[in-house]
Amino acid sequence: MRFNQQQQEKIFQRTSGYCHICHKKLSLYKYAAEGESGSWEVEHSNPQAKGGTHRLNNLYPACISCNRSKGAKSTRSARAKHGKTRAPLSLSKRRKAKTINALKGALLGSVTGIFLTIDIAGACVVVGVMIGYLRNPDHD
Repeated sequence: MRFNQQQQEKIFQRTSGYCHICHKKLSLYKYAAEGESGSWEVEHSNPQAKGGTHRLNNLYPACISCNRSKGAKSTRSARAKHGKTRAPLSLSKRRKAKTINALKGALLGSVTGIFLTIDIAGACVVVGVMIGYLRNPDHD
C-alpha cells in the first residue's frame, strides 16, 4: 500500500522518528530510500499475513532491514533480537517522561544535597534535574 506524505508523517511521529523494532534513528525524508542511512518503511505490527490492517494503530516506522527481516513474525520476537521490549515513545509521551524524570532527579538531588550539606543542596537539585531530563526515556 502507498502512503501519502501526511500518513507517513503521522506514522513517523508515533515513535519520534525511531525504528519501532531496533530504535535506530530514522529520517522522515528518506521513506523507502533503500540503501541510505536513516531510510525506513511502514511496518505492520500485526502482520498483514496474520490479519493485520492498514489502520494507524497497527502501523509503525521501521528501518528497512528490520521490516524485511521481521516478515510475518511477531513484533515482540523481532524486538527481542535487539534487546527491546517496546516501541520508542511518541513525542508527547517522550516529553511527559522527560518531565517526570527531571522531577525525580530534582527530588533525588535535594535529598542528596541535604545529606551532604545544605549549602550545596540547590546545586544538587539542578544537577538532578539535568540528569533526569537528559536520561533517555526509552530506556526506562
